[in-house]
Amino acid sequence: MLTLKTYQQTALTALTDFLTAARSQPVAEAYGAALATQNRTGETYHPLFGDLPTVCLRVPTGGGKTIMAAHAVALAGKAVLDSDAPIALWLTPSDTIRTQTLEALANARHPYRQALAHYFGDRVQVCDLESLQTISPHDVGKAAIVIVATIQSFNVSDTAKRNVYSFFEELAPHFDNLPPNLSAGLEKVSETDLQSQPYLTAKDVGRVKYSVANWMHLQRPIVIVDEAHNNRTDRFFKSLGRVNPSCVIEMTATPVPGNNVLYHVAAAELKAEQMIKLPIVLAEHPQGWRECLRDARLTRDRLELIAQREPDYLRPIALVQAMPINGEATVAVVRQHLIEQEAIPENQIAVATGTQKELDGINLFDPACPIRYVITVEALKEGWDCSFAYVLASLQSVNSSKDVEQLLGRVLRMPYAKNRTQEPLNRAYAHIVADNFAQAAATLKDRMVQNMGFEKLETASIIIPQQALPLAGGEGGTPTTVGRAGGAATPAPVIPDCHIDLPQVPDTQHWPDEIKAVVQVRPTTQGATVLLSGDVSSETLAQAEAFISSTMKPKDREKVKEQFDAHRAVRQAMRAPAQLGLDFAPIPQLCLTVDGHLEVVERETLSSLGDWSLLDHKVQLAGFSIIETVNSFEIDVNGAKVTYKHTDAQQLQLNTAPSHTSQQDLVRWLDVEVRQPDIGQAQMQAYLVKMATHLMAERGFTLTALVRARFQLAQALTKEIGRLRQLAMAKGFQGRLLDMAVPSLEQMAHYSFHYQPGQYPARQMYQGSYEFAKHFYPVIHDLREKTQAGAVPEEFRCAQAVDAHPKVKQWVRNIERQDKFSFWLPTSTDYFYPDFVAELTDGRVLAVEYKGEPYKTNDDSREKNQVGHQWEQSSGGRCLFLFAVERDGEGRDVFQQIAHKLA
Repeated sequence: MLTLKTYQQTALTALTDFLTAARSQPVAEAYGAALATQNRTGETYHPLFGDLPTVCLRVPTGGGKTIMAAHAVALAGKAVLDSDAPIALWLTPSDTIRTQTLEALANARHPYRQALAHYFGDRVQVCDLESLQTISPHDVGKAAIVIVATIQSFNVSDTAKRNVYSFFEELAPHFDNLPPNLSAGLEKVSETDLQSQPYLTAKDVGRVKYSVANWMHLQRPIVIVDEAHNNRTDRFFKSLGRVNPSCVIEMTATPVPGNNVLYHVAAAELKAEQMIKLPIVLAEHPQGWRECLRDARLTRDRLELIAQREPDYLRPIALVQAMPINGEATVAVVRQHLIEQEAIPENQIAVATGTQKELDGINLFDPACPIRYVITVEALKEGWDCSFAYVLASLQSVNSSKDVEQLLGRVLRMPYAKNRTQEPLNRAYAHIVADNFAQAAATLKDRMVQNMGFEKLETASIIIPQQALPLAGGEGGTPTTVGRAGGAATPAPVIPDCHIDLPQVPDTQHWPDEIKAVVQVRPTTQGATVLLSGDVSSETLAQAEAFISSTMKPKDREKVKEQFDAHRAVRQAMRAPAQLGLDFAPIPQLCLTVDGHLEVVERETLSSLGDWSLLDHKVQLAGFSIIETVNSFEIDVNGAKVTYKHTDAQQLQLNTAPSHTSQQDLVRWLDVEVRQPDIGQAQMQAYLVKMATHLMAERGFTLTALVRARFQLAQALTKEIGRLRQLAMAKGFQGRLLDMAVPSLEQMAHYSFHYQPGQYPARQMYQGSYEFAKHFYPVIHDLREKTQAGAVPEEFRCAQAVDAHPKVKQWVRNIERQDKFSFWLPTSTDYFYPDFVAELTDGRVLAVEYKGEPYKTNDDSREKNQVGHQWEQSSGGRCLFLFAVERDGEGRDVFQQIAHKLA
């Protein structure tokens, strides 16, 4: 089974936590709490189905949302239905995608099916609507059932027009002995049905219709909606409501207003996990399509030379978007031009249009395949995917080009989902017919935001201009890695000019001469374009923005600011050391000698420090209770109450009935659910036997009650085991803290952290008027220039102080909870991630943890300070740690605290 990427696991954890919380509190409150953990404010939950959980996971193109959906089936089944054999309705936007998804989920060797098997084993049935009639009542509750269908199958006002609402006698066993209260919400046979289904008679009118939709209504399926943004009509919601879903999970790259976006995956997270190629190197071609096609061919040829040094087979492919039939550069013209003018052999060219399907049956990954150019006009067919696609050449005018973003998405996927050893092969390339870089970039950015799931702040730094330097160099075109050790030196990047579009011609009469000298104003039909040289200083750029904004109406000033901020982001991206191929100094980690061997103090080390056993502790489960009333069955886990309504009188007092599951069966089931990597199975099972005996003998719960509440019981046990582990870890950690030390210089290679270019999963990226000069990566994670009240946050001032200090060579805004991509230090509970990590000009490393006034003296902060101090003291002067606050005991601000530390 494919291991989930960090962002995929984080998104699914957010989904599971939300669905669990929504059972014990209003959905809107659970949604707000989930967003609060992501520092998101001002977003309102839209109750599309009343109090039914309906949320969206936003995953950009290439992020693997389908495999996430496969995992979501089991996770939602447990969280919402307390079921390890749920029923899921998987809705796709088209029949092509339906067929592909159905085949993948049914194929035991496919990662999607393996994701299901990870939870259900062989207890999985995958079917479409036509084969659903083969499902027997015995299958329900015994196996997970996934029904794959198109949205259009259900999306109708008149139910007589869709088979899913038709009467099928084969489904009759599923409706046997149906209680009256359950049949109330089901669709009944009508007079209209008699006309479309002649085997029904007048006697059937008013009886429950044995239909697929009614069967689903009874089962309360988990609904997965693929490409959810395509269907936001009242008819769609009404149609979806007919199947009585238990929850709705929407998956899309481009949500629209009304999608409750629970979690948004950032493009930088995909790049860090080696899923996509970034940045996009963009070249504009004002002279027309021939120049565009020529340079695209040169780019592809150079990439193929570089690919020869790769350990894996790789044949870069160029996607060429020709003009429509009434244009100049049609498919036939482009094909002929490639053959005659660019000397491309015919067998290296394939045409993929509605009428020419030369890619059908072709395996582009086959080393024997000669295809290097694919010509199309509009979007390639749904599901087309070849990660060898590297270069996009759009010969249509950038303003009128249709589907350019879909084709751009095709060149973003990373071959083998693993970074290439040659840096140019970790980027995507686009050649666009446009007058200037700013025009081409602005159009692509808009398309990427609207149709590919990228955030506006992300796109500012992931599209960079093509430099004049070749991709390959050396004798005979031998590939070299520019800027790496042993390769060619990295020259200063050429920053593109800044183009600011204005709705009116600005009044420059009172501008100072130094601003007039660097600014050109060109009137346009829409107003004016202001041009500034790309290499002007930050101060000059800020002055120009101030003077231009002062001539604008208030409503236009924000658009001016956005354009300047976007240009600053491009400058930041192109000047970033990581983008230039430079390295960041290795950062020593805290280590400990365990059983005679030195090892980094990781989570596994922490859990072993306490030398603890579950059996050493008194068995208890405080906060867990089961309460049955006349009308309900309530389970309370630490204040989170889940209530079940009794659907008929026969269910009352079920706790007193003998259970068909033995205590041993329950223990075995719990052993699987609460399994822990640091606790042996014998110890765990002995603990669970003691716990089950305690709950029944001392707490008075019946075995039947515990079986019914087994999912909540497993949650409570997981929390209790975590509590016991934490007690042991805290005691063991404090006892060994002074033994922890930074490794010697000779050991550094094995016990240090490295910031890697391209592996910085930033979210909520900084974009503001202040230009940071030394940040290692092209973007800065979660940094705000101003609060909502307009004040400058102290943490931002701390970043400014780090960036401005002359002894700081480069620095990183460290990302919390990203242990693969960020520097961390251990604590007694987990890891902590210093806010800023800097490499100094003398080779030392500085870590800065900033705490606001309310938090600087709490237990968490004290422990972090202790750990940071131990890291510094044990390093022999190689590491420095600063616990920065708004004002320290000497009255110094953050600038002075950093200056004092580095004095």
